Amino acid sequence: MSDYDDICLEIVATKVPLIDVRAPGEYIAGAIPHAVNLPLMTDSERHLVGRCYKEKGREEALDLGYQLINGQKKSDRLQAWRSYIAEHPDTYLYCSRGGLRSKISQQWIKEDTGQDVRKLAGGYKAFRSVLLRQLDPGALCSKPIILGGRTGSGKTMLLQKMENAIDLEAIAHHRGSSFGQHVSPQPNQADFENRLACAFITHGRKGFSSLILEDEGRHIGKRFLPKTLSSYFSSCPLVLLETSFEQRTQVIYDEYVINLQQQYISSFGSKNGLQLWLKEMGSGVGRIRKRLGSQRHQQLIQLQEQAYQHQLQNGDGQDHKGWIRLLLREYYDPMYDYQLKKRSELIVFRGDFSAITEYLVDLESYSDGRH
Repeated sequence: MSDYDDICLEIVATKVPLIDVRAPGEYIAGAIPHAVNLPLMTDSERHLVGRCYKEKGREEALDLGYQLINGQKKSDRLQAWRSYIAEHPDTYLYCSRGGLRSKISQQWIKEDTGQDVRKLAGGYKAFRSVLLRQLDPGALCSKPIILGGRTGSGKTMLLQKMENAIDLEAIAHHRGSSFGQHVSPQPNQADFENRLACAFITHGRKGFSSLILEDEGRHIGKRFLPKTLSSYFSSCPLVLLETSFEQRTQVIYDEYVINLQQQYISSFGSKNGLQLWLKEMGSGVGRIRKRLGSQRHQQLIQLQEQAYQHQLQNGDGQDHKGWIRLLLREYYDPMYDYQLKKRSELIVFRGDFSAITEYLVDLESYSDGRH
């Protein structure tokens, strides 16, 4: 590992403050997760300077840039940098490749405050290359243990209790099923990869011998794991969380009806929110229509609509458990059991919430010599 890699890993592990001086559109397309975007140029200014560079060359483009960012605009950008640096004097700044925009930003800050703010050599491009290297199985510092179990078993709740776990669904901002979309969108693929790499780096610095992950496919909503990483996880030891059918029904009801409806209501108001929630639940059924078959698809849609109307009339959403039970019994359970048979030799332990928690805690304790 190079010295540059070490610097990048230390920045991630200790969350060294970062100023991203790229244009907002570049930042949105992918950034170092804890960086703040305080751009040198807006998207439109960058577009004009870039077009000038192609048509007239570097010097003309530089002149145009100085003309565009002058007077009050320059003062406002300096003020934003100055305020952030006052609170975070140890900050770095970066642009796309660590070139001209970083240099100009450094120079202006020096002239304005007298401070020498450090810049990231190679900018975002080089830093992202370091992050992507952390997504190689060989870069992991701990042995993965995969937490499996039927839909609604409470795997996410168990993960949240474990210090040595990483929640892939939280990083992807998706619950991992056809119904798993949140009200707010998922991060783009680059940001998902960046966040995942940072989670691995942070976990590795804590010295755990094991890394607990939920049993996911390669795709989590519209985001996906690198193929080599997904293949590696699919061959790792598997522990199975076993939960009763009614408990699983309740877990799904709480998450996908009670909690998700509240998210929609908070974002869109009571009437519109509930209507949008029902539409999303119907879309979830539609996404698995081919596997369900037309008869079960139609049955589920009818059950959802009936439960929704009953909830509106009586304020009781318990009827939603009807379509949840049908989905589990007729779709999710058979599918998971079929997939599990292919990996049955990887199962090292199975039990309820308490037993699995105790097993994983003991496994980490024995591995690091505390017993």
